Amino acid sequence: MSLPPVAPPSAPVDGFTGMSAARFGLYVHFPYCLSKCPYCDFASTAAKTVPEERYTRALLTELARRAVSHRGRQLDAIYFGGGTPSLWHPRFVGQVLEEVARWFNIAPGAEISLEANPGAADASRFAGYRGCGINRLSIGVQSFQARTLKALGREHDGPQAMAAFDAARAAGFDNVSMDFIYGVHGQTLAEVTRDAKMAAAMGSEHLSAYALTLDAQSLAEEVPLAKQRARGEVQLPEDEAVVAMQRAVSELYEREGLQRYEISNYARPGFHSRHNCLYWTGGEYLALGTGATGFLLSGPHEGMRYSNHRSAEKYLAAVEGGLLPHTHPEALDAEALFNERLAMGLRLRSGVDVAKVFAAYHREMGPRKPLLQALVNAQMAVETHGRLALTPQGFDVHSAIAARLM
Repeated sequence: MSLPPVAPPSAPVDGFTGMSAARFGLYVHFPYCLSKCPYCDFASTAAKTVPEERYTRALLTELARRAVSHRGRQLDAIYFGGGTPSLWHPRFVGQVLEEVARWFNIAPGAEISLEANPGAADASRFAGYRGCGINRLSIGVQSFQARTLKALGREHDGPQAMAAFDAARAAGFDNVSMDFIYGVHGQTLAEVTRDAKMAAAMGSEHLSAYALTLDAQSLAEEVPLAKQRARGEVQLPEDEAVVAMQRAVSELYEREGLQRYEISNYARPGFHSRHNCLYWTGGEYLALGTGATGFLLSGPHEGMRYSNHRSAEKYLAAVEGGLLPHTHPEALDAEALFNERLAMGLRLRSGVDVAKVFAAYHREMGPRKPLLQALVNAQMAVETHGRLALTPQGFDVHSAIAARLM
């Protein structure tokens, strides 16, 4: 489990945040799972038999339709998410990557990630993914604790998760991320701390830690756990307890050399997710597959966001019927792009050059100066080299701060 001697090549640096981040990326969504987790509101569907070949054909058809106006552009990052992409046979993933390379110039050292489940069947495919071009693996561990995994409806156990990490190393992956969830019903601070200690000790290059959230959108999507909570059958930990869990995780990871570079993400030097930083720094990205969301600029202050059908069957029917499989695209004007750049930039530890963002989008900064100073005075933010960055206390109320600034 030793760390690799050097960090991967860096991506371009975003001028507003100073983060190394992809500027043009590709997201590929694989919607199928063996079972649907009760907390999941992603575009995913449980399937006993996964139509791998049919789905691959549809996805390559969509790629050809979307890529034609971007042919030859440099891709800095590619991300296979889900669902459970590790149910997709490596030969199909390889076909997608080969076709992507025909349309785009994949940058040397581009970050090419794939999400994986820790189950033994998934881990058996890791070498195949490495062989077809995947160079970063993100394993959805969520917890090593049996009680927490049961509450989350996960089918793997702690030993399987550790075995999956070892399998990733054996397959040649020197850039491995693991995801964890805290704030789960019945979960204790001691259990969260135990998970964090075990994760850090394994030597992963990147760790994500997300608080379990069951909001109005989750209820609207009929997420089972959200419905149970609404009926009073499930009670999540109090906010103060969740904050204590987050701070315990953050402090432990930082001591182990994993810097908190974004609200929910930690990495060893040079191993932050360049694809995810693309989202937080206003980069463009094509998106393919069921439920995938893409974002493209049409000018310096104009953009468009599109989202594909969340139903796999609707997606397949649309593509096979000769249509682009998205719902109504959303036009984004300068005000919308400004709001996103400011809010997303403040998610990063490096912060965002507020003055530059205001100037770039022709917004008036004057009335907001007292609020900026108040954030610094209250130790919710610090200003360094012209960039405003939230402190750990500021991260706790990021949404409220972003809303006030906008």
